[in-house]
Amino acid sequence: MTLQLVLGLVAVAVSVVAWGVFVAAVLKQIKIIRLGQPDGTRFGPFGPRLKTMIVEFVAHTRMAKFRSVAPWHWMVMWGFLIGSAVLFEAYGEVFDPHFHWPIIGTWSVWLLLVELLGLGTVVGGVALAIIRQRNHPRRADRVSRFQGSDFKSAYFVEAVVIIEGVGILMVKAFKQSSGLEVAPLWTSFVSQPLAQILPAAPVWVSVMALVKLLSGMIWLIVVGRNLTMGVAWHRFSAFFNIYFKREDDGGVALGALKPMMSGGKVLNLEEADPDKDVFGVGKVEDFTWKGVLDFSTCTECGRCQSQCPAWNTGKPLSPKLVITQLRDHMYAKAPYLLAGGSRDMAGDEVGLTEDKYEDYKKRLESIDVLAMAESERPLVGGPDELGVIDPEVLWSCTTCGACVEQCPVDIEHVDHIVDMRRYQVLIESNFPTELGGMFKNLENKGNPWGQNSKDRLAWTDGLEFEVPVFDGELGDAEYLFWVGCAGAFEDRAKKTTRAVAELLHTAGVKYTVLGPEETCTGDPARRAGNEFLFQMLAQQNVEVLNSVFEDRPLGQRKIVVTCAHCFNTLANEYPQVGGTYEVVHHTQLLNKLVRERRLVPVAPVTEDVTYHDPCYLGRHNKVYEAPRELIGASGAKLREMPRHEERSMCCGAGGARMWMEERIGKRINVDRVDEALSTAPSKIATGCPFCRVMLTDGVTARQSDGQAGAHVEVVDVAQMLLESVKRGQPAPAAEDANA
Repeated sequence: MTLQLVLGLVAVAVSVVAWGVFVAAVLKQIKIIRLGQPDGTRFGPFGPRLKTMIVEFVAHTRMAKFRSVAPWHWMVMWGFLIGSAVLFEAYGEVFDPHFHWPIIGTWSVWLLLVELLGLGTVVGGVALAIIRQRNHPRRADRVSRFQGSDFKSAYFVEAVVIIEGVGILMVKAFKQSSGLEVAPLWTSFVSQPLAQILPAAPVWVSVMALVKLLSGMIWLIVVGRNLTMGVAWHRFSAFFNIYFKREDDGGVALGALKPMMSGGKVLNLEEADPDKDVFGVGKVEDFTWKGVLDFSTCTECGRCQSQCPAWNTGKPLSPKLVITQLRDHMYAKAPYLLAGGSRDMAGDEVGLTEDKYEDYKKRLESIDVLAMAESERPLVGGPDELGVIDPEVLWSCTTCGACVEQCPVDIEHVDHIVDMRRYQVLIESNFPTELGGMFKNLENKGNPWGQNSKDRLAWTDGLEFEVPVFDGELGDAEYLFWVGCAGAFEDRAKKTTRAVAELLHTAGVKYTVLGPEETCTGDPARRAGNEFLFQMLAQQNVEVLNSVFEDRPLGQRKIVVTCAHCFNTLANEYPQVGGTYEVVHHTQLLNKLVRERRLVPVAPVTEDVTYHDPCYLGRHNKVYEAPRELIGASGAKLREMPRHEERSMCCGAGGARMWMEERIGKRINVDRVDEALSTAPSKIATGCPFCRVMLTDGVTARQSDGQAGAHVEVVDVAQMLLESVKRGQPAPAAEDANA
């Protein structure tokens, strides 16, 4: 009894300290998260958000994207959640080996659950440690998703997990060996055989209960003293991060970009005040509180990093490291911010001043030197400036969304990166020089190539039928065919535009085009951070489109597009500026026409074809089946690349990268072409003009160095369908001349 009393008092004393440290840490973390800008869009509706949170953690729907990890993490997660009840039971067991929870403590179902929790926690913890070792950077270098992760913290967490599981099983085993617990074998299939080789020593129940308790309390102390230990803190913050995710329907933060916000409201650039409003993110405290919660929740699992096209081709960008660098900076700067510190755009102190705080000197003295030094670092800057995020990192992003798609805790990497770009463009005027020409072309000519708007119908030259152009009346036209800048001006993309127009004509679909009235949707401007230019172009287009559809109810304002970027912008982002339309991609419409037998493929394209999923068609908008069904309808044999559908590798053109030079590492388009060539295709099909340009350039590069046959070509899915529908007839000479 004396020993058990001592053990109990030790457990209580350590627990008081541990819980004190942990509760203080939670309160401090909440204060730091609240330093972010307000965002009132995250709180409702309650029901759908709660459902999403429950589904994601109970069914592990996000975690299951890596199936080799999901079952082990699932075991550990439930071991932590339900195992907490077993942990608190240990407070009674250290004083009295006979102790168990009232009522349920002797139920067979409870005894089985405890057995499964103990076993699952041990097995899961060991499995996760093995997975981490097998993917260690010392073996795989950059290929390892754990490159740059904090291994010490991860191993500490996994060790505590395993010790907790062993403690659970050993307490049960000693209870049974001492005759304190009688349970059927089916409820104790591990602990009961173990009990047969253990001595009858009730004191060991208390000892093992103390081990179980102390491991948990040490964990609380260590975690409480390390607020940036995301691999531990995500056990609590992940629930909130999932609940407060951007999309209240449970979707990931893809498709539309988050509007530029200031003070918790969408920023109207025409009414914005540069002295008061925040234009993008220029300081870490400019992120919303949800952004800071994102940083705090990152587990450093590296799934985002493993899927990132920039990282996988030798660029400095790692989505994981961007998030962890922002997290470390925020928490290091927090003492300065909590004391009331703030700097203006020029870097001068405007927060801790005599006119704001009578005790400003005392506040300044309370800030440690490291926090003060951290407050002077620019958010974006090179090594010489001690910047938190290097410009090469910021501008390497293609906004493909692979990171967001894979993140198990719903971190919104793309929104954060674009927010930082917005500040660099709008306030600092600091961006890659190549973008200056694109911005100028968009502003003056309405397209990135700087072509004259009168040439937007040049693609129609030589067609055997007349393309209807909007003349003020829609008439009986069912669709507005949005050609896009690439489809109108880029020679390779013109072939897609002509093929779609010909197929619509063949199917008897009534449509019209805008011609010179069409202007760039603004996608490249927005992804590059030029929100002002995007809003100018978008409002101009919305005004035109609303006038075109003024006599049509909302459900009948139909637009068909060939460009995945136009598709995403028109469908998902124009509602933000007053334009709501029913937008379909050409592969979706053509597939519908084939199903309705309005287009009948008659001459199979008997070739091996691989399909490249455009990021803004597939991952951002979940259109995967329509283009594949069209390939099948054309008679071709589809050979999937290893990375396809939601894991498709980017072509390298998104995020305005189409207009930026790629100077570091392997070219992304060449890497993607290498993967496509590994399937031994005669054609590489896609459904986006940007992808077509990038892949064609990649194929040309590989053909020039002898790694691809001269017969390999890049085509749009619409071209394959047209070839099949037209019985493989050769195209008119006029088409070749104008394409």
